[in-house]
Amino acid sequence: MLTAKQHELLNFIHDRLSATGVSPSFDEMREALDLKSKSGVHRLISALEERQFIRRLPNRARALEVVRMPEVAGSAPVPAVRPVVPAAANDTIEIPLHGKIAAGTPIEALQGSEGFAVPAALLGPGEHYALEVSGDSMVEEGILDGDYALIRRADTARDGEIVVALIDQSEATLKTFRREGSMVRLDPANRHYEAQRYRPDQVTIQGRLAGLIRRY
Repeated sequence: MLTAKQHELLNFIHDRLSATGVSPSFDEMREALDLKSKSGVHRLISALEERQFIRRLPNRARALEVVRMPEVAGSAPVPAVRPVVPAAANDTIEIPLHGKIAAGTPIEALQGSEGFAVPAALLGPGEHYALEVSGDSMVEEGILDGDYALIRRADTARDGEIVVALIDQSEATLKTFRREGSMVRLDPANRHYEAQRYRPDQVTIQGRLAGLIRRY
């Protein structure tokens, strides 16, 4: 069940997509709901995303998709609306860019720190940083060499999540996290690569994949 504000925002996004094919900006959503800051919009969007009413489109700026609308008793379900993706975003957030992360053989990670502008619609709650992907072992998940991985800081992971895993406190890699008996298995998404297995004390989770940005 949605709160009044969540329902109001969902209707606003749905109506805007129906009329223009383009998601409203965070400022437009803030004004429409009479909120004092965009952080309130972020919280509402995250709640709608968690309840699977909307989803953020990866690699696309300011793009939200309405997956479903609340059903009203006695009426047919409201169809979802898919957006036309705009060319650029008006709302950006700067997060740290910590060098390169291997999507193949582990490499030394988290070197350097500079600013990296990210469309606000790609980020949910929590603290984030970016890493440039190096390697091709995650291509079957659509993660390519040269992409920028947006990472939500976290020190735990569930099976099947794509994570930044620090190995032996010195090297890091981007892989799918799984538990295998008493071991941790880091799976690639490329049939030409083998899974990596480590003792739990060898692996430190440094974040979970939240999104991707690809530059052309």
